[in-house]
Amino acid sequence: MRIAGTVQDSIVDGPGFRFTVFTQGCSHHCPGCHNPQTHDPSGGTEHTVEELLERMRSNPLTDGLTLSGGEPFEQPEDCLLLAQGAHESGLNVWSYTGYLFEFLRDQGTEAQKALLREVDVLVDGPFLLDQRTLSLPWRGSRNQRVIDVPKSLENGDVVLFQL
Repeated sequence: MRIAGTVQDSIVDGPGFRFTVFTQGCSHHCPGCHNPQTHDPSGGTEHTVEELLERMRSNPLTDGLTLSGGEPFEQPEDCLLLAQGAHESGLNVWSYTGYLFEFLRDQGTEAQKALLREVDVLVDGPFLLDQRTLSLPWRGSRNQRVIDVPKSLENGDVVLFQL
C-alpha cells in the first residue's frame, strides 16, 4: 500500500484518538487542497497492510481508524483490509473522499463499494476553496457532508452523522 504517512493520535480526523492513514495518490487535485503532496500516485512510501494494522493496534487508547489522503477510494482493496482490521479490533472507521457518497454507492467499482460498506462515517465531496471553512468540525469546505454510512445504505438516502 502506498501512503504519504500516518498520525498515531489525531484529534482532528474524527472523534477521539484516531490512527489516521494518509493514502498516496489523488486524481481530484482540488485547488487549495490541504495535502497536495499526496496527489502524485508514485510519491510516498510502500507499507504492508499488516504493518499499518500493527501500528494502529500498538496504542490501546486508539478509538478509531481514519482513512484520508490522497484519495482512499483509489486504493480500495488495501483500505478495505485496513477497515476490516480496525473493525476486528473494535474500532470505528472514518474515511475522507473527494467522491460523493451517491457516486460510490451507485457507480463505484466493486472494490469501492465494498470499502464504502466497511466505513462507519464518510466525509464526502471535493474540497472547494470558495467554500473553505474552519468553523465546521471534520471538514474543510461547506459542501462536504459527514455521513452515517450504515444508516444511509439502509435508508437508501444520505443520513448525516450525529455525534
